[in-house]
Amino acid sequence: MFSSRTFAAVFAAISAPLLAPMAAAAQDGMPILFTNVNVFDGVNETLIENANVVVTDNLISEISTEPLAVAGGRVIDGGGRTMIPGLIDVHWHTSYCCASQSTVVTGDILEIAIRGAMGAERTLMRGFTTVRDVGGNPFATKKMIDAGEIPGPRILPSGPPISQTGGHFDYRGYQDVPSNPSDSLWYWNQVGLMLTVDGVPDVMLRTREVMRMGASQIKISGGGGVSSVYDPLDVSQFTMAELKAFVEVAESYNTYVASHIFTDKAAQMAIEAGVKSIEHGNLMGRETIEMMKEHDVWLSVQPILNDEDAFTFNDPVSTAKFIDVTDGTAATIEMAKEIGVKVAFGTDMLFDPELAEKQGKFLAKMSTWYSPYEVLQMATSTNAELLELAGPRHPYQEGPLGRLEPGAYADLILVDGNPLEDITLVADPDANFDLIMKDGEIFKNTIGD
Repeated sequence: MFSSRTFAAVFAAISAPLLAPMAAAAQDGMPILFTNVNVFDGVNETLIENANVVVTDNLISEISTEPLAVAGGRVIDGGGRTMIPGLIDVHWHTSYCCASQSTVVTGDILEIAIRGAMGAERTLMRGFTTVRDVGGNPFATKKMIDAGEIPGPRILPSGPPISQTGGHFDYRGYQDVPSNPSDSLWYWNQVGLMLTVDGVPDVMLRTREVMRMGASQIKISGGGGVSSVYDPLDVSQFTMAELKAFVEVAESYNTYVASHIFTDKAAQMAIEAGVKSIEHGNLMGRETIEMMKEHDVWLSVQPILNDEDAFTFNDPVSTAKFIDVTDGTAATIEMAKEIGVKVAFGTDMLFDPELAEKQGKFLAKMSTWYSPYEVLQMATSTNAELLELAGPRHPYQEGPLGRLEPGAYADLILVDGNPLEDITLVADPDANFDLIMKDGEIFKNTIGD
């Protein structure tokens, strides 16, 4: 049996690599002046060339092309590198990204949480300083990140994603239905990794419970999905009364509902009910996208294609649905851009730690439809605008996200090169991101002082 002293030593050995960069940054406690940088502010295409940027505590305090100085502060020569805001992924799964499908079948919430916390550091090291988590149970991970106990991105959590019985998040075994109302909740429902609800009273109860957990917004599945067996893609799932109940509860908390949806019927029902963010939408047509524009509904897209980075599944049903969905990816993005719908970027990495490492590569794939400037703007200030739909439930309100301007959060990256000219630089953050700062703390620095 381990003694308490042995356990403490083991814990220290495990946690030291994670906490070291944070401890080093926290010890400074002085302003940081970046000199000789070309700034992409997240909004404007024109760089602020040969600029100086001052970070005080966790905010940007000054950006100027005039010489600046910080008394007693730290000076970092950017060497002509490009400074960009920290990247934002609005369709991320802290709990799902870095655990295999077999873990969901054979593991427990502790393994899921540990893998998620370990993956959170890598997410930050890829330059994604903020994520909107649209399904899982990342609350403890978020709490520890915000407290400075482990490294990771800012997280706007949706908590457990919600679907109906037989819907996209009903991963119970084939023999688990018919269910008995007196039976205990399925394990993954008990621990808040996902939820199934049926009927308006159940919708209202569970939605309130998710908000009580600390959700920033609500995530539901309004239609069939790929990585699930019992829900064909054409199924619209919730009734209109159920959809409106989700929205009513979310609005009572001054926030909104995001919904997983691929098809026209499901999307149109969701829009009519008041859903404000359609996740995926790969099989939608022009009429639906025009309806989104009319009702000021966001489209959260993921450049998921049947290419060398295609998702893989253990069952042939999900594989076939993946092909159907990815066949529509390009058309949806092209129509959304043409019609002028607000488009946000996410990745939706699931059950594959190696694929999660390609988060930046998926961002670079958006250049198929957008210029490098448009891609970077989408992954910074545009995505930050979507996050603001959470209103007072947004957990980070001290300054703007996704921008480099006085008063904004000091979330920034120094890139070796100009991603406004070569967006593929973001695909290899280990090689091209020389400095990563989040909340005024430096988590990576290969430049030195």
